[in-house]
Amino acid sequence: MARLTAGWVGRPGVWRSLIAWPAVAPFALWALLRLVPGDVHFRWVQLVAFTPYVALASVLAPLVALLVRRPVALVAGLAVTVTLAACVLPRALSDTSPLGSAGPGVRAAGDAGPALRILSANLLYGSVPPAALVDLVRRLRPDVLTLQELTPQASAGLRAAGLTTLLPYADDRAQEGSSGSGLFTRFPLRPADLTAVNGRRQAAGIVEVPGAGPVAVVSVHPCAPRYAFRFRCWSRSLASLPGPGELVRILSGDFNATLDHAPVRSLLDAGYRDAADATGNGLAGTWPYRKSSDFGGLPVPPVTIDHILVDPRVAVRAFGVHRLPETDHRAIFAELVLPTTGT
Repeated sequence: MARLTAGWVGRPGVWRSLIAWPAVAPFALWALLRLVPGDVHFRWVQLVAFTPYVALASVLAPLVALLVRRPVALVAGLAVTVTLAACVLPRALSDTSPLGSAGPGVRAAGDAGPALRILSANLLYGSVPPAALVDLVRRLRPDVLTLQELTPQASAGLRAAGLTTLLPYADDRAQEGSSGSGLFTRFPLRPADLTAVNGRRQAAGIVEVPGAGPVAVVSVHPCAPRYAFRFRCWSRSLASLPGPGELVRILSGDFNATLDHAPVRSLLDAGYRDAADATGNGLAGTWPYRKSSDFGGLPVPPVTIDHILVDPRVAVRAFGVHRLPETDHRAIFAELVLPTTGT
């Protein structure tokens, strides 16, 4: 027995395999879970947000296999890296077909179509100084502003700072804590009701855009899946978001989810397009940026959880992120071109 054990330990191929396969296995498991069309587990919901970082790190697996000369592990490592890259890299490339597809009675957007500029910001419990946000609105001149974590005090401060002079129509659903929301527009607005989950007041309405007709907009903000007891609220909130329909629809806000999360992938499968992804800015981190947040003492690198999802008939002309003081989210801004209604 001692001789057999010594012989097994002394084989160079065994040691090389013991080095190569443990390097490949974690990335292979990550890729497999990423391809599952659903939420595997609460902890996976937290982890999958970091898929872009894992995809970058996965190049180490085939490199290790190459260095220790394990060809099968090398092929497996390359397959895993290619799989993860296929999930992530398209976000850094501009959409080759930005106009999407037209629906019945609607012509797909083009450069000559009606423009719509939309800005979204998470105010971190209403902490953003009103003057700073109003100044950003003046500079970017959005037609629609969606706000998350809008408190009554923040709402009053924004109105005093002149927000409603610039964007006079509003669905203001301010609330203490993180559940408040707001939708402010340059054009006439008819508030709409959404299914409330755990009391979250996601503002929504129909905006009458000149030349384009009614456009449905939602200020998105599901529960943050920071704790297990909030996982159900998070998943139900995202599942309750309306899909594309007869009206042109835009979902804008803090989704607390990246393009790697199954509920967001379901929205994209339903026809929505992510404005950042369409312009090659899909890897721009939006949270946290002001200071490092931590979970259990571990710092969190920036991830992309704020999105502007647009109807498949909408063209995306530009996308950008902007800093605001006293919040750990970057504001996001998109210039869209809407379809025109046929006669």
